[in-house]
Amino acid sequence: MPDDIESLPGVGPKTAEKLMEAGFDNYMSIAASSAGEIMEATGLGEETANKVILAAREKLNMGFETGMEAMEKRGIIGKITTGSKSLDDLIGGGIETQAITEAYGAFGSGKSQLAHQLAVNVQLPKDEGGLEGKCIFIDTEHTFRPERIKQMAEGAGLDPDSVLQNIFVARAYNSDHQVVLVEKAAEIARKENIRLVVVDSITGAFRAEYTGRGTLANRQQKINRHMSDLKKLADVHNLAIYITNQVMSNPAILFGDPTAPIGGNIIGHGSTFRLYLRKSKDNKRICKLVDSPSLPDGETIFKVTTEGIRD
Repeated sequence: MPDDIESLPGVGPKTAEKLMEAGFDNYMSIAASSAGEIMEATGLGEETANKVILAAREKLNMGFETGMEAMEKRGIIGKITTGSKSLDDLIGGGIETQAITEAYGAFGSGKSQLAHQLAVNVQLPKDEGGLEGKCIFIDTEHTFRPERIKQMAEGAGLDPDSVLQNIFVARAYNSDHQVVLVEKAAEIARKENIRLVVVDSITGAFRAEYTGRGTLANRQQKINRHMSDLKKLADVHNLAIYITNQVMSNPAILFGDPTAPIGGNIIGHGSTFRLYLRKSKDNKRICKLVDSPSLPDGETIFKVTTEGIRD
C-alpha cells in the first residue's frame, strides 16, 4: 500500500501532486527532508511545510525507541557479497544497505575493481549473496568498463547482457553534475529496484575544481551536502552506497604510512565503513577496515582475477 500523502495536514490534491512530481511520494522521503526542500517543491509557506514534515515523522513514529526495537529494524538491512569470503568476513558479511562504504587507496589498489564487482553481485539471488536488484553507477573518472562487467558476470554465472541492462551508468563531468546525478538517482530508485549506488570517485571532480586553501571551506561544505544526500538516498530506499576516494601523501609523516584520503573529516564522518586498499604482489590486494560502527579493525587479502574479486 503506497503512503497516503493527502492525509498529511496542509496537503491537498494539488500539493500532493507537486510533492510526488518532486519525488516526495512517501512519508519517509518527506520526513527526511528540510522545510526549504518542501517549500521549493510545492510553494507552501514555511510554517505549513514544517507541519507536513512533522506529521510525516509522526506517521513513521520517528521518536525514541528501545534498543530491541532498533535491533528488529536492522532486520531489513541487506548485504552484498564482494566475491571474497575473507573480505566479506572482515566487513561483517558484505556491503550493507542503509550505509555508505568508502574505499580509498592509491591507483591500482582495487577500488574500481570492487565497484564493478558489486554492480554485478547486487544482481545475484539472495541465497548467493546478492539482493536481486539493480545498480546505479556514477562515473566521475571515466573508469566504468562494460567489458569488465561482462567478464565478472560470466565469472558469477550470470548472463552478461542482462547484467549490463540492469546497470544505469552516468558520466559526471564536474562536481555540480555529480550532485545532480545523485538527485536523478533518487528518481530512478523510485521506479526501479535499485539496491546499490556506486560513485567512482567521490572527490575527483571536487579536487580538480577547488584548488588552493581559499576554496577549501566551499569545497568541504559542498561535499558535506553531497554525502548527506547519499546517506538520505541509502536510508529512504534501503540501498547500499559504495564510494571510492583518492588519496594524497602527507610529507610531514616520517614513520608509518603517509597516505591519507582526500576530503578530511567530512568524508570520514559521512562514511559508515571505511576501507583502505593497497596493492600487493601479483594480483593480490590488501584491505584494511579502518572504521566501522560495530566491527574491530582488521586486515585481509583478496585477489583480482579475470573472473572478478576472489579469495
